Amino acid sequence: MRTVGVTDQSIYHLVITRAKAYYELLKFRLSALVTFSAVFGFILGDSGSSFGWSSFLGLALGGFLISGASGAANEIMERDLDKLMKRTKNRPLPLQIISLTEAYWFTFGIAFIGLALLWMYTNPLTTWLGVLSMVLYVFVYTPLKRVGPIAVFVGAIPGAMPPLLGWTAATGAISYEALIIFGIQFIWQFPHFWAIAWVSDEDYKKAGFKLLPSGGGQDLNTAIQIMIYTLFLLPLGLLPSYFGLTGLNSGIVATVCGVLFLAQTFSLMRDCSRKSALKIMFGSFLYLPIVQIAYLLDKLP
Repeated sequence: MRTVGVTDQSIYHLVITRAKAYYELLKFRLSALVTFSAVFGFILGDSGSSFGWSSFLGLALGGFLISGASGAANEIMERDLDKLMKRTKNRPLPLQIISLTEAYWFTFGIAFIGLALLWMYTNPLTTWLGVLSMVLYVFVYTPLKRVGPIAVFVGAIPGAMPPLLGWTAATGAISYEALIIFGIQFIWQFPHFWAIAWVSDEDYKKAGFKLLPSGGGQDLNTAIQIMIYTLFLLPLGLLPSYFGLTGLNSGIVATVCGVLFLAQTFSLMRDCSRKSALKIMFGSFLYLPIVQIAYLLDKLP
């Protein structure tokens, strides 16, 4: 009986360990945030006459899976580099909790299911935009991280795709409203990426990643560029209200959040410290969902 108990406990531990490994390979939290942005775009683009639940659920699950597949493919491509960095050395592939073959099958499987869901329950435009997003993230952005800061520009495109996919899933077309919500998330990527790159600079250098602008320095020039792109969010955040996509209240919320976000960049320009960069990083994580929720609430009757 004792042997059986030990065996059962070992199997349970193995199952939990592997489940956690696939959870991490999927980059679950990041994929959930991506899905939220896609859902945001769908609800904002919905006409309101009859909510398309099948398209909505197909987008949410399909978008989550293609985001997870992109993250998993990124971990496959960077598995040897991940061993060098403190923040990534405990990922499942560096620790060999999951074999490379398993990771490939898992990635191809969820990518296929995700794209199939988009094709069946949304429309071809949304599906092809999903394919474009995956290709840019995996095969362009990922290798460019070791080339130079151009990677941030390229990575900002798939990073801003989720609300665009949500809009096209609801409407079947790319309109100026879709480009507005794409543009807000596109510009947001720059202070977001650069703050992360500043905080993780020591780790990134071990892997040869070159994401900071202005020669890759943690200096005033980089801080100024972070400030400039954050400043762009102020007028961009007002565009949904200006064009009647949402109401005035969300414009006020976006402005207040933008000003608070911008204020953090002045602290970075003053002391160029990791602590100030860390505040910008956390501020960027708060800015986007708060503003998107404000837009949604302002649209609701």
